[in-house]
Amino acid sequence: MGRWICCLCSRAADPLMLLLVLALGCNPSTAATASPSVPHIKPSYSFGRTFLGLDKCNACIGTSICKKFFKEEIRFDTWLSSHLKLPPSSLLSYSGNYTDDAKSWRLVDITRLTSKYQHDRADKRICTSLLKTRTCSLERALRRTQRFQKWLRAKRLTPDLVQGLSSPLLRCPSQRLLDRIVRRYAEVPDAGSIYMDHLTDRDKLRLLYTLAVNSHPILLQIFPDVEGWPFPRYLGSCGRLVVSASTRPLRDFFGAAPEVAADLALQLLAVLRSMATNDLNYFFYFTHVDAGTFGVFSNGHLFIRDASTLGIIDKEEGSQLIDGHQEYKDIFSCLTVGCQSALVSCDSIREKHSLVMVCQDLLPKLLAGKFLPPVQERIDAFLQRCAQGLGAMAELEEILKPLRSCDSRFAYRYPDCRYSDKY
Repeated sequence: MGRWICCLCSRAADPLMLLLVLALGCNPSTAATASPSVPHIKPSYSFGRTFLGLDKCNACIGTSICKKFFKEEIRFDTWLSSHLKLPPSSLLSYSGNYTDDAKSWRLVDITRLTSKYQHDRADKRICTSLLKTRTCSLERALRRTQRFQKWLRAKRLTPDLVQGLSSPLLRCPSQRLLDRIVRRYAEVPDAGSIYMDHLTDRDKLRLLYTLAVNSHPILLQIFPDVEGWPFPRYLGSCGRLVVSASTRPLRDFFGAAPEVAADLALQLLAVLRSMATNDLNYFFYFTHVDAGTFGVFSNGHLFIRDASTLGIIDKEEGSQLIDGHQEYKDIFSCLTVGCQSALVSCDSIREKHSLVMVCQDLLPKLLAGKFLPPVQERIDAFLQRCAQGLGAMAELEEILKPLRSCDSRFAYRYPDCRYSDKY
């Protein structure tokens, strides 16, 4: 009788559920047990706006790649573990993984423009110097500055708007270079214009902040790798984090096999040559180099890994600031360095400027003690005088070329090297 009552009560139910109830003998407890289980919910990664630096926008780099983070299409290496913990926020750079289809992943570098400690100090300096408080709205404080008010009124980025900024990129600015920055600024929709009409107030503050803190991401944007420039690909920014293609620092190769060391040294010299002579008539120079300035892709190709110490002199137009005007200082001049730091005179930069530093600081570590005595002695002798100019550099290249090998370890030039006299 109970079964008939149960089944009569089920007449209004969905036909599929009725069949299920009949099959289970109209036992309510049994029917509940057999209902489809709730799907397993994937753990959610929690960033917090502070880790990314989004809590400081619009005093940040940009937001073009934030969706990738929140959709878990960019993952830190530590996320591949079962704990799903974010790495320490105190680190300057992180190794990550990037995908466009959730199937294939590639390595990327996730970096801060400065350490979090330096960022925090700069933030406090903004509040205490501009608003006389320990904490404040960074955007509101920076918007009140005379420099940014000039940016708001400007139709075009001109040398007077960047004078006094600490970035080497802007120490000897030309109008042609500044137009290139505006035209290729990747954190906004591409307008292809030298005028700043397509930049909102927010965009202008982000561009100014990035140029004031560290011009590395700007250089990656305006001289992209797809055009043959020796920089890793810029993938985007989120808050105060920059994402770019992954490279291993040159320091990892100081103990490499002789043929690898010879290949990297030749690439290093080729990069220096292209920086001095290129189709756009820009002269690139370093203000500092170390073992992390250059990096190597997985295919063996060497690139400039850290462009923060790169300056540019326009050989076509020349600098449009006289050195005296570079002494202008404001809060944007002091975000990462002391306001008393000396600026290099544009007239003091020579063609061999970068070569001297590379010969002193990098090539000896890469080539020392790698080869048999007759060859090693010749290399050591030329290293002593390669800083004399491009002539000595050409002699060193002639010594190193026969020491390279042609095999799959050098994927960037293999198998082309089998069929070319160039290698």
